[in-house]
Amino acid sequence: MNFEWDVGKMSPKQQKIADFIQKNQQRVLFLTEQQIADELQLSIASVSRFWKAVGYKNLKDFKSNLHEMTVIPPANKLKNFIDNLERPAMLGQMLEVCIHHLQETLSNLSASVFEDAVEAFALARRVYLYGPGPSEGIARLMQFRMARFGIDIRMMPKSGHELYESLMHVSKEDLVVVICFVQLLPETMVLLEHAQQAGYRTLLITDRLVGDFIANADLALFASRGELWEFHSMVAPTFLVEALTIGLCMRDEQKNLHKLDDLSRLRKRYADLLPK
Repeated sequence: MNFEWDVGKMSPKQQKIADFIQKNQQRVLFLTEQQIADELQLSIASVSRFWKAVGYKNLKDFKSNLHEMTVIPPANKLKNFIDNLERPAMLGQMLEVCIHHLQETLSNLSASVFEDAVEAFALARRVYLYGPGPSEGIARLMQFRMARFGIDIRMMPKSGHELYESLMHVSKEDLVVVICFVQLLPETMVLLEHAQQAGYRTLLITDRLVGDFIANADLALFASRGELWEFHSMVAPTFLVEALTIGLCMRDEQKNLHKLDDLSRLRKRYADLLPK
């Protein structure tokens, strides 16, 4: 894409940075200010001042805007992540990234909203899960965990007209959980908008802190997965599923533990027929 900057008003250093960005649009999404400065043999201060000169708050703001206009192949995201790892220390470095996502998730997690979410699961007649694409694994984990407590929890079709076949059965006593990462899909818009008419409650699990669609959900929980242009981790979304599962169990501990005891007795009774 052509940024159409007014290079006539730029200093020679700013023109050099603008030229570099124009020629390396996808690479810039993965570079730090220091890396840009090193490649251009400029000071990091010169690079930092550039963003405001062209109408952005900082490099992060520029990357966010550029990402919205650029499709980054998954291979590029993964390659950039790998390039920043050192083989002998890879596991420790990955653990640090995971800890960062968990800490960011926790710092943006409202205890009251979390408790309301647990209560919504407990009181719902039926729970419907919508988890397309990479969020399907998270949705399946939630279904597996919560079904053990007797929750009637069902996956919704992922696309188009098939969604209507499931949506027509959702009532005001139900909870619809939408796991939505990066972008708002048309199906997500339908689920949130139809809730206003049908009266069912909605819980949104997302990696966005800001967005009009967030306000359209009754409850929203944030899970950090990295910036839009980065390799996306599923550690924090998994943490939220596990936390909701434990929270639900604690709400009626005796009843839910009794169900797990029933599961153990079934396994023991039929161990010869259905071995693990």
